[in-house]
Amino acid sequence: MAAQGQGNTPVLILKEGSSQSRGKEAQRNNIMAARIISDVVKTSLGPRGMDKMLVDTLGDVTITNDGATILKELDVQHPAAKMMVEISKTTDNEVGDGTTSAVVLAGALLEHAEELVTKDVHPTLIVDGYGSAADQALNILNKIAIKITPGDRKMLEKVARTSMFTKLVSEESSDLAKHVVEALISIAEKAEDANGRVCCHKVDLDNVKVEKKPGGSLVDTKLIKGIVLDKEVVHAGMPKRVDKARIALINAPLEIEKTEFSAEIRINDPTQMKRFLDEENRMLKEMVDKLKAARANVIVCQKGIDDIAQHYLAKANIVGIRRVKESDMTKLAKATGATIITNLNDLTTKELGHAELGEERKLEDDKWFFIERCKNPKAVTMLIRGGSQRVVDEAERSIHDAMMVTKDVLEKPAVVAGGGAPEAQIAHQLRKWAEKLTGREQLAAQKFADAMEAIPLTLAENAGLDIIDTQVDLRAKHSQGKKWAGISVVDAGVVDIYSKNIIEPLKVKEQIIKSSVEAASMLLRIDDVIASGKMKEPPPGAGGGMPPGMGGMGGMGGMGGMPGMM
Repeated sequence: MAAQGQGNTPVLILKEGSSQSRGKEAQRNNIMAARIISDVVKTSLGPRGMDKMLVDTLGDVTITNDGATILKELDVQHPAAKMMVEISKTTDNEVGDGTTSAVVLAGALLEHAEELVTKDVHPTLIVDGYGSAADQALNILNKIAIKITPGDRKMLEKVARTSMFTKLVSEESSDLAKHVVEALISIAEKAEDANGRVCCHKVDLDNVKVEKKPGGSLVDTKLIKGIVLDKEVVHAGMPKRVDKARIALINAPLEIEKTEFSAEIRINDPTQMKRFLDEENRMLKEMVDKLKAARANVIVCQKGIDDIAQHYLAKANIVGIRRVKESDMTKLAKATGATIITNLNDLTTKELGHAELGEERKLEDDKWFFIERCKNPKAVTMLIRGGSQRVVDEAERSIHDAMMVTKDVLEKPAVVAGGGAPEAQIAHQLRKWAEKLTGREQLAAQKFADAMEAIPLTLAENAGLDIIDTQVDLRAKHSQGKKWAGISVVDAGVVDIYSKNIIEPLKVKEQIIKSSVEAASMLLRIDDVIASGKMKEPPPGAGGGMPPGMGGMGGMGGMGGMPGMM
């Protein structure tokens, strides 16, 4: 990149190979890239959305209609397109659902902004207008939202079912929704307001262990009120089933520990060898005796269990599981009420956890140990089954989304209808509000309202409905005061969505608006894209690995390919 200096001498600002696009050209390129990403996921929105088959460089196949997963698997290069991928990641991490909607809305905001930019409306005015409209949209959303009783199971089930209604698991969504709600209510901690009333719940999804195993069908997916360990009983002589399990969690090896320094034992007599081995046996038996004294009948050990210790445990009818992950030990402690001990001398009956059943079961080719029917578990396991590995993987993604939306409603007990109804209501009210504005911000607010309608219209398009007829019908019903009028793909038309029990969390809708507006505003503010050229490879045999001509400090202009270092 060069500029003309005095006497028409070119002045090099950036290193050779750099490129620059400015003004409307830069904006158009960025908007185009972002809209392409939006178009990729657009067809996967809603219950009639299509799935994508993603094949990575190793040939692994992922089949999904989850927006976050689709964009995560794509190898996106354009910087503006990468920002769209970022908003899907943010939405997924924050609320767990609405990733596709956030990307579709951001694409629609940019598409409508482009029309204004073409008409010479300054991007800053558009950004300001979008910001004001977004604040107003969030106010409207909070006014129309329905506050619910914290922990209302029926409403939580409706929310979880709505989330799964658009996924592969839609046929089994009723049963799965019950499992999800039961799991989250088990682990939720109540939070009280200043008056001592329960206002919401705190939920840590780390306390729900998700295990998946192909085989059976999705109907066989179940909630275990306890923990499933992907381990088998260490010794064939141990019982495979224990009723009224008393569980000891040990973070110490049931082995003779090696000395920390090098030691050498000189043995002159075979009896000395026997005494040495007998002493080892005595120490191991002593460990098992301590477990027996505490009345434990299931031992879960984070470290190893010696073969001789296994023998003594088997003789005492104690089940032993070894080399269990630390995260599983923590979950077991929460599920059974046990205390993890690091020294066997500290073990008493008080430190034991309790479960109705501990049993080894065979799943496919593997043996797993189930510790279930705990009395008041604060950690549970969701065991997902399905016909194939890909079905199980997609079911896991769907159940994760369902758990996230249930968590959102537990943490913020307010809901809205789905089917694009709240977006259509926001668009209707924003148009009225925009009429009171003056100047060019009014244009931006009106375009924002048009962009909000992209969600219901995309749902209609994916369901095979006529977009013009649907848009006219939708606007007419909202102008008549029917705030929950939205797209029902089952009825193939505009109906009262709330009466159809299609319910979504308020928190998800808020996040969709916030993240899409921020991404669109950031891209609209960019009027100059400077891409640095890549470093040239040094010729074979060049000393020091430096490109030719980069003598001493003179080459600093191209360090790291950073355009800012001029």
